[in-house]
This record gives sequence, structure tokens and C-alpha cells, in this order.
Amino acid sequence: MDKNTLVGFVLIGAVIVGFGIYNRPSQEERERAQHYQDSIQQVLQEQEQTKMMQEVAAQQTIEYDSASLFYTASKGKEVFTTLENDVVQLVLTNKGGRVYKATLKDYNDQQHQPLVLFDGTDASLSFGFEGKNENIRTEQLFFEPVNVTDSTVTMRLNAQNGGHLDFNYRLIPNSYIVDMSVQAVGMENFFSPSVKNMSIDWKQRARQMEKGYTFEQRYTSLTYKPVNDSFDYLSETKDEKETIPATLDWVAFKNQYFSCVFMAEKSFENATLESKMEQQGSGYMKNYAADMQSFFDPTGGQPSHFQFYFGPNHFKTLLASNDLSFKDKDQELEDLVYLGWPIIRLINRWFTINLFDWLSSMGLSMGLVILLMTIIVKILVLPTTWKSFISSAKMRALKPYVDKINAKYPKQEDALKKQQETMALYREYNVSPMGGCLPMLIQTPVFMALFFFVPNAIELRQQSFLWANDLSSYDDLISWSTHIPLLGNHLSLFCLLFSVTTVVNQIIMMKQQDTGSNPQMAAMKWMMYIMPVMFFFIFNEYASGLSYYYFISGLIGILTMWVMRKMTDEQKLLAQLEANKKAPSARKPTGLMAKLEALQKEQERLQKEREERLKKYRKE
Repeated sequence: MDKNTLVGFVLIGAVIVGFGIYNRPSQEERERAQHYQDSIQQVLQEQEQTKMMQEVAAQQTIEYDSASLFYTASKGKEVFTTLENDVVQLVLTNKGGRVYKATLKDYNDQQHQPLVLFDGTDASLSFGFEGKNENIRTEQLFFEPVNVTDSTVTMRLNAQNGGHLDFNYRLIPNSYIVDMSVQAVGMENFFSPSVKNMSIDWKQRARQMEKGYTFEQRYTSLTYKPVNDSFDYLSETKDEKETIPATLDWVAFKNQYFSCVFMAEKSFENATLESKMEQQGSGYMKNYAADMQSFFDPTGGQPSHFQFYFGPNHFKTLLASNDLSFKDKDQELEDLVYLGWPIIRLINRWFTINLFDWLSSMGLSMGLVILLMTIIVKILVLPTTWKSFISSAKMRALKPYVDKINAKYPKQEDALKKQQETMALYREYNVSPMGGCLPMLIQTPVFMALFFFVPNAIELRQQSFLWANDLSSYDDLISWSTHIPLLGNHLSLFCLLFSVTTVVNQIIMMKQQDTGSNPQMAAMKWMMYIMPVMFFFIFNEYASGLSYYYFISGLIGILTMWVMRKMTDEQKLLAQLEANKKAPSARKPTGLMAKLEALQKEQERLQKEREERLKKYRKE
């Protein structure tokens, strides 16, 4: 890239940025537009809630007449009980004896109020019990709160025969875990001895918690863990309903950064799980439903134990919560934070997270933490970067000899001979054409690790840096009112910078390889230039923290290559290669070069066989 072209790119970028800033709506216009959007969203929410209430009312209900043991419990007034510790506040309702509202004290929503995971009609939980003469469906009945403290309550469903059904709740101190047990007392004659299970119907509409709907949608899914197996999930991008044949340790209604997890000591059976997409602008992401069964002892001798986790998808918090769960199980709740494929997950778990936590503990801004992480990673992979660079430099030094071979065999039918002679040249000078590939392959998992880590790092949520007010979402310093296909209504500046540095890096790499007039490589060049444009449209909706990381990584890569080129004298390198060539010891191919030579010999053998068969066929 010459100086004029570079200046042109800079000027174009400056014009785009300046135009976007100049045309950015004023504070009053933004507030008016926001008020309009909030009004639309409120109307949509009211419509959705009305629709849900109508659907619930339309469902078949159990009628409790005066002869029913639960006739009195079917009439009542809704009363709320609050449990709380240092990190979470739970509001329980006596109607259904369930958690009605969950608020996280250490996190805020987009209006900077304490974050509410669900409230009121957002969620429902109903337990079903089959009796001899009548059935129980707890969502229709009123419980009595007894034994109430700041962290415990027993929701008691009284029967008219003096027996009762207890839902015992205990909020563990300084934790997001809630213990729950279900126990029948004096109800032996109500249930048939053959009853061994209760049914559970759990529903929740997952709220939109983050700024960017599209990006949050990619990480919002109904997730579950089969017993003695790894986690699985329903589709994030479409409606899906699935009946799970395996027993389950837990089911999670998961958002990008927060989850509601329901765990069973005796596991869940016959689970039917469903996830439906919600409309953008409704204020919700997904509509979740889990219909399943679990152990129940009608005699009351053995309570049914459950646990809830209402909290953040923070890796170490989830890891610590495993120790608070049932002793004979490893719940592996940390899997709710997706850290990538197996080898990448190991890198993130044992290196990236610990490095991130160490840098964060210094009180630095998240932007500086990402910058320092990128520099440290670049330093760690520097030996492989240098090795890859030297391999390419050797190839460039030998290019005049390769050009002579190409001129010697211009015909397509001599391609195999040209390839053999070229490989012989490389072997003669002890140069491997694949020498730069292995170091790059070693680097790839390290760079991919941060690709998976950054969008799942809740620490970046609502953290500002430079012009980005939330590193977990896109930065929209440049925005407009209309929606443009593939682009949206904003331009992420970090994404633009990332794309530009990627283009520059590709130009440097292609020049470094200096592939000449090879038509296939010419086509590859165009592909390498098109990729950054594709990245721009893909990453424009992604977290600005991720685009910022790639921008810094690309910028450091450009500087690294510039320094390496300054440090390398290709004439001296060629002289060194000539000296190696004149060394008396014969060089035998090893490693990948040996495999390539073996492959060439096999190709030569097959070609000779084809030629011989062709000659024989012509004679006949």
C-alpha cells in the first residue's frame, strides 16, 4: 500500500466518522426517540401479558367443591414474603407457594436499576400430585407462610383433614442458591401407595437484559444437563421442542449473562422442553417451558429436595455454587458459561480467566485489561510468530530460483515435474514451504480462546471505555434512525477499526508471501480482502469489547511485522541459505517435507501407471 492510498483510507475514515458525529441526533432528539420506543415497548408488553393471562385462564382448571380437602385453600388472598441475603432478594407468593420475583443486588438493568430476572406473570411454577379421589395443582391454591425469617419460609398447603403439604425454602447466605424441599405430612390416605412421582410445570419468559437484541439472542438458550453427561441446549435461533429420554440433573432458563436453574437431587424424568422466540421490541428474548417429573414420597418419610440458582453466568461463581449443591453430584454449573471447544475451553479455564481476574484485581478499567491481555498473549506467541516470519522470509529469498523453475515448465502437463523440482530446491536449501503453517496453527487456539471468552465475560457488562459505553454490546457513536439491511441503524467504530487493521494485515501477509502471478493465489488475494468486509457486517452487532480486542491484536500484529522486517536482511538470509547448501553433509527430508516428498513420489507413480495404461489402450 503506497502513501497516497493510505492517506486516502484515513481521509475516507475521517469523513465517515465526522459525518456520523455531525449527523448524530441531539440529546433532546435521542430522549424523544427513546420515549417513543419505550411507549411502543410498553404497549407490546401489555399486549403480551394480556394474551398470556387469557391463555392461562383458558386452560383447563381443577374445580375444588366444598367436599374437597383443599376447598378452603382454593379461596384466599395473595400475600408476599421476602427472603434476602447480600446478593439476591426473592419475593415469594402464597398463591402456588412459589418464587414470584428475583432481584440481583450487584447488577443493574439498562435503566440502571437493580436487575430483575423475572416478576409476576413472567414466570410460573406448578407442582401436580395425583390423589385417590382428586388431584392437586399448586398454582391454583393458596399456601400459608409459616416459620418466616429473613432467609427461610415454609409455604404450607393445608388440607381440611388436618394434613398439609410443605414447600420449605432456605436462601443460602451470600449465595444465589435456594434450597427447596417438598414434603407431605399426614396425607397418607390422600395419595395412592403407587404414587412415586410429582409433575412439575415450569415456565418463564426470558427478559431482554442487554442493549443489543441480536447479539444477546445468540447466547440465550434453554440449557439442560443429563445425569452423568455433559450439558446440551435447545436452538438459540428458532423455535424448538424436544422430549428428553435421559434423566436430568438440572434445567436452566438462560440469558446471555444470567440464568434461572432448577436442580433436583433425585433428577428430573420424562422432561419435555420447549423454547420459543420472542419478537424484537417486545422486551423479551425467549419463552421457555419445562414439563417434567421428579421423585415424591406420599408418606412424607423422605422429602423431595430441589435447588434453584438465580444469578449471574459468572464462571467462578457457578463453580463455587457446585460446592453448595447436592453432595453426591457435580452439577457442572460452570458449563452455563460457554468457553469454546474442548482445547479452547481448557485454555480459557486455566489461563484466560485467571489472567483476566489478575489484571482486573489491579483496579484497571476493562479497556486497559483487554489491552494488557492482548499484549501478554502476543508476547507469549511471539516465538511462533518469529518462526513463521522467518519461514516466509526464506521462501521470498528463494523466489528468483522458483521463478526460473516456473519458466522452465510453462506447460500444465509438466506441473508434476515443476512441483518435484521446486520441492527439491527447498530440500537443497533446507527450507520447508509448510514451515510457517505449524506456528500459526499453534497460535490459533490462543486467539480463538478470547473470541469465546469476551462475549461471555459478565465483567465487561455495562463497562465503558473511550466512546463505547458498554463493552459487552456494540458501540454506536455513529448511528441513524432508519434500518439499513445487513448493517442496521448504527456503525460500530471499533468494528470499523478492526476491519481496517485486518485489511492492512492481509496486505502485509500477501506481500510477505509474494506469490507472484499464480492465478489461484491471485483469487485467494481477493478472498483475503473480501473477508474483512464480511467481518464488518458480521461484527457490527457484536460486543464492542470483542471488536476492540481484534483491533488491538491486529494493530500489534502490524507493528510486529514492521519490526521484524526491519530486523531481517533478506540478502544476508540468502547468503546463509547458500552456505547451508554448500555444506558437505547430505540433507535428507524429515517431518512434513518427507511426507510431501513421499506424496509426490506416489503421484509420480500413479501418473506413470496412467500413461502406461493409455499407451496400452491405444495399441489395442
